[in-house]
Amino acid sequence: MERPHSASKRLLIAASGTGGHVFPALATAECLSDVEIEWLGVPDRLERQLLGDRYPLHFVQVEGFQSRPGLSTLRVLYRLLRATLTCRRLLQRGQFDGVLTTGGYIAAPAILAARSLDLPVILHESNAIPGKVSKWFARWCDLIAVGFPEAGRRLTQYPTLHLGTPVRASFLEPPPLDLDIPEGVPLIVVMGGSQGAVAVNQRVRQAAPAWFDLGAWVVHLTGENDPDADSLQHPQYRSMPFYHNVAALLQRADLAISRAGSGSLTELAITQTPAILIPFPYAAEDHQFHNAIGFMEAGAARLFRQEHLSPQQLETEVTTLLKDSTQLQQMTTAMAQLAIPDSAKRLAEAVRQHLDARNKS
Repeated sequence: MERPHSASKRLLIAASGTGGHVFPALATAECLSDVEIEWLGVPDRLERQLLGDRYPLHFVQVEGFQSRPGLSTLRVLYRLLRATLTCRRLLQRGQFDGVLTTGGYIAAPAILAARSLDLPVILHESNAIPGKVSKWFARWCDLIAVGFPEAGRRLTQYPTLHLGTPVRASFLEPPPLDLDIPEGVPLIVVMGGSQGAVAVNQRVRQAAPAWFDLGAWVVHLTGENDPDADSLQHPQYRSMPFYHNVAALLQRADLAISRAGSGSLTELAITQTPAILIPFPYAAEDHQFHNAIGFMEAGAARLFRQEHLSPQQLETEVTTLLKDSTQLQQMTTAMAQLAIPDSAKRLAEAVRQHLDARNKS
């Protein structure tokens, strides 16, 4: 039974796993209040926690391809086939008008199922180096929106649009900071992404006493997997696994020490926070390092390989920046120039146009 022509358009969003996939999709969904949205995810991943009851959530079982083919490849292909058929039935039963995905392995069955039904697919690739699924399945997408210009240059044979990476609305108008940080003191924020970064945490704890001597405070988001998270105690040090109001925290910060995931970089740019970037060394295709290069070249951040950065060097780099307000201000200005605050609205409008085009065809 067909829906009435005046009925709302319906969109399935496939976004799963890390905050780097889920947060941009959520930010875009918030700009699509005129569209009925449902969500495709994987059981026991971050999306269940982040979505709450905002959107109906459906699950499929999929996993990533390993670098070397083997017996596990057959299991991956079998699950991909099952997930594609499940997604196809979902799209048909729900009479969806299209699919938006932010990449990762959840994108594969969503893209295949949508194309088998001739539904439009919009893929957002947030990293400078497109992931495997983005490269393999881009040919079946109507539009690939990219967070970094470099990604577009690596996908030139497909229709791409550089519009940045969508950021949560709270970053555009953050609520007040509710931590007991005194006014006027230098503040360093340390964050390792949604999974934390134990290696970075260790270096920070060794270097931090020198920063305390300068009067600086440190808010350290350690993640939940650091066995030594409580090993440093100091009146100017606040340690916690995560913090709900990162937007206000980064706006207050004079300097951030961060991994270089696309989501973290977007948040740093939006809040205009100078940074020392330490890319995760085991990220697929070293994409975090490539994400960070543009920020370094723009003068918005300092970039270091984890294996080449000692605690003593980190201590010196931060100390030097804290003592050089002119340099920090130049980095702040460079960060602001990299920001695309309306990225979510741009992506939402691109989605809306493709859904409208299908309705008219």
